[in-house]
Amino acid sequence: MGGYALFDTAIGRCGVAWGDNGITAVQLPERTEAATVARLGRYGSAAEPPAAVTAAITRMTALLRGDHDDLTDIAVDPEGIPEFDGRVYAIARAIPPGETLTYGEVATRLGLPGSAQAVGQALGRNPYPIVVPCHRVLGANGRVGGFSAGDGAVTKLRILGIEGAAPGGQPSLFD
Repeated sequence: MGGYALFDTAIGRCGVAWGDNGITAVQLPERTEAATVARLGRYGSAAEPPAAVTAAITRMTALLRGDHDDLTDIAVDPEGIPEFDGRVYAIARAIPPGETLTYGEVATRLGLPGSAQAVGQALGRNPYPIVVPCHRVLGANGRVGGFSAGDGAVTKLRILGIEGAAPGGQPSLFD
């Protein structure tokens, strides 16, 4: 049985949805709380999270406060995730906080050099941002690239700044 819960972080009010097989979605802050709730509503109703999800919320909140936790042991539900996307997410999950890869580097690690655009599309579909740290994947030459969550690239830069990663060696807007 699934549900969702909202939680406060250094970047705003986030949400998490879960099911029997783990986390089904993480929602970064939208412009309004109602928009965040609307996105999570497709995963069930607001509910008290089970212990494993409560622990994940604590760890995500700490990461967004600056703690270095890779979150790789948090269970995510892979149901409905295409095989290619799952492979991209596994590589993204292996990027430690404070470090980044480019879309091209992820493609090369997949054994598919030249598929950087497909990697970017897979990351754009990532239902578990923060737990699957798509924000740690940048465009060529350290360019921020796209980011579909929250306020887009601003949110991505803010999270990278919290983690101590400076795209292109430059401080973020928040340094």
